[in-house]
Amino acid sequence: MPTETFEFQVEARQLLQLMIHSVYSNKEVFLRELVSNASDALDKLRLEKLRDDSLDADVSDLHIEIDVDKEARTLTVRDNGIGMSYDEVGQLIGTIANSGTATFLKELREAQDEAGAEGLIGQFGVGFYSGFMAADEMTLVTRRAGESQGTRWTSRGEATYTLETVADAPQGTSVTLHLKPADPENQLHDYTSPWKIREIVKRYSDFITWPIRMVPEPAEGDTTPEPETLNSMKALWARSRDEVSDDEYHELYKHISHDWREPLETIRLQAEGTFEYQSLLFIPSHAPHDLFTRDFKRGVQLYVKRVFIMDDCEALLPPYLRFVKGVVDAADLSLNVSREILQQDRHIRMMQRRLTKKVLSTVKDFMAKDADRYATFWREFGTVLKEGLLTDTENRDAILAVASFATTHADDEPTTLAQYVERMKDGQDDIYYITGESRQSIENSPHMEAFRAKGIEVLLLTDGVDEVWVDAVGEYEGKKLRSIAKGEIDLEGEGDEKADEEREKQAEEYAGLLGWMRERLDEDIKEVRLSTRLTVSPACVVSDAHDLTPALENMYRAMGQEVPRTKRILELNPGHPLVKGLHQAYEASEDRAELAESAELLHTLAVLAEGGQPKDPARFVKLVADRLERTL
Repeated sequence: MPTETFEFQVEARQLLQLMIHSVYSNKEVFLRELVSNASDALDKLRLEKLRDDSLDADVSDLHIEIDVDKEARTLTVRDNGIGMSYDEVGQLIGTIANSGTATFLKELREAQDEAGAEGLIGQFGVGFYSGFMAADEMTLVTRRAGESQGTRWTSRGEATYTLETVADAPQGTSVTLHLKPADPENQLHDYTSPWKIREIVKRYSDFITWPIRMVPEPAEGDTTPEPETLNSMKALWARSRDEVSDDEYHELYKHISHDWREPLETIRLQAEGTFEYQSLLFIPSHAPHDLFTRDFKRGVQLYVKRVFIMDDCEALLPPYLRFVKGVVDAADLSLNVSREILQQDRHIRMMQRRLTKKVLSTVKDFMAKDADRYATFWREFGTVLKEGLLTDTENRDAILAVASFATTHADDEPTTLAQYVERMKDGQDDIYYITGESRQSIENSPHMEAFRAKGIEVLLLTDGVDEVWVDAVGEYEGKKLRSIAKGEIDLEGEGDEKADEEREKQAEEYAGLLGWMRERLDEDIKEVRLSTRLTVSPACVVSDAHDLTPALENMYRAMGQEVPRTKRILELNPGHPLVKGLHQAYEASEDRAELAESAELLHTLAVLAEGGQPKDPARFVKLVADRLERTL
């Protein structure tokens, strides 16, 4: 097949230029990325051979090799791992960040510091292209294990790249960098220097479980020097805590997660007895950009007796802890274990329970001992952790214990449910909350008026999952979780005879108007009643106690579920001049055509006040314009 030339997409070209001109100063990490990719390729080949013994692949001496040529100024990272086919090169190497390139560019430009840029690059999986920080040209030659023909990919990191087939490629992948001239002032070192290669590998890749070899320059009279192994190959999770530095743990995290930031926390766990395993888990310091996408790869790496089994073992942690990265090394599993078998394995379920409890207890320690780290964790992962309130009844109390929420008690200080209960007023039996898109919108909601007037604290819940978990949980320490936008609210309390008499009198007085409005607005509402929750606004709409909220209806529809439209309740404030005037007009005249328009406007204003949309925006605008015209 002849050499074919392809153009990078426009966004990919922009990304390459950012990489080439260095969005961060620590350029030597390109070697870490290439070694990490090579290590992954070796893991995959060993696993493939375990599952298919007939695979025509040599696994007798799996290793990574680094070769430098001072005269040609090239550096090559070579492995004899799984390799890639022609099509795979086009898919995995020929394009940058198959999805999300535009988002990446936007976030990259917004990143104000080196750490931010590094983290973004790692998240979007473009570490291979970091080689262009040190090279004018990169060449990749690869042959997939079991295939007879190889592929060569070449690019100068500009507008195009080339692909061609090659007949004599060895099994695995080699990446050759044609290096730029050394420029120490700009942190561009001489990467043909053996001592520099040793330093970088020791710093970033010492834990890699495959030998990383470099052929040293031959001494005088020595034509075939022995390859030098640069890394210790010791599994960090198998070593005692006092033998491993934090930097070594952090480099393992970066290797596993492709996140170039340091983790928020490292968690070690070792189980002995009838079922033995070792684990090393990491809580990231930032949420990955695709955490809530369908394609997000969750799970930790699974090893059996130091043998890599799979990259994203979903069975080891529940979905709401999908942000946790790490390694679990089990002593008593089969090397041929499949994902399907793992889902049913009793030992795996035991491991999941213990790992889950360990992560949650770590977050609880943050809350008790390190407010800053807890604040970081909850800001980045609180939304996804709350999913566990729906799916993990066994750990629901533990999740509630580490959850915190915005509240009317303080502008910028979240509260726990325990703290809310401590501050509850005498006679208050319920924990009140309101859901919405933003704090500002729900703080201005008419539903808040009586609570604000009486100084009663309300939780302000603005995550989509909040619409669901509050119903699933129902109560906390015997206190009912109650939406202030659903059902009837009576903040006067029972036994207030004067208030009860006043409400009964108003109900009788307004009965005709309420019944008439109910008939006029029948298509949109199920009931019109006087409100005990309004002090300033003329009206509000509320859901019945057991009905779905509009936000929840929209959520289900977005997921493709058909949900019948629920009629809501219109509440009127009998103390508001507009409602009083409406009542007087109703009593004074039997010609209520214009009054019907006023009732419609009042209802639509109530919908708008809670962030909803008019059913017929054009008609609403016309009615308002007509009323304004009459006042001029």
